[in-house]
Amino acid sequence: MTSKRPLRYRPMAAAACAALLFALPACAQPSALAESAAEAPAKVEKNATTGIARITLSQRAIDRLQLLTDTAKPDPGGSGVLLPYAALLYDAQGKTWVYINPEPRVYERQSVTVTKVEAGAVTASAGPAAGTVLVTVGAAELFGAEFNTGK
Repeated sequence: MTSKRPLRYRPMAAAACAALLFALPACAQPSALAESAAEAPAKVEKNATTGIARITLSQRAIDRLQLLTDTAKPDPGGSGVLLPYAALLYDAQGKTWVYINPEPRVYERQSVTVTKVEAGAVTASAGPAAGTVLVTVGAAELFGAEFNTGK
């Protein structure tokens, strides 16, 4: 035998849940909502001459992508510059690129000529200078933002 008594409270419980769901957006901080609406996650500016874009990300976008960087180092052998292998990115034609971070929140794609890959390090004869900050995690997302592959 089942009791009909608990069924009486279901409409009241559903109404309470609905009221809570509609009240949650009101709990959000207005300053955080205004900031996220005012600043786009990425601003892409193509260079008309080179075709390479300058990508400016919001701090929130950088945090969401979990971008990591490292620095290009001089090659002890003097034949170029040492780059972390994780910084390399290949396009559809097989050309090698890295994303550099020339100023805070700004990223640009730069061509690299690889001469040797050994133990997670790349020796490049052409590319960024020693001391240049390179993206090691998140370069594929920058590439997608530059070429608008998400749409």
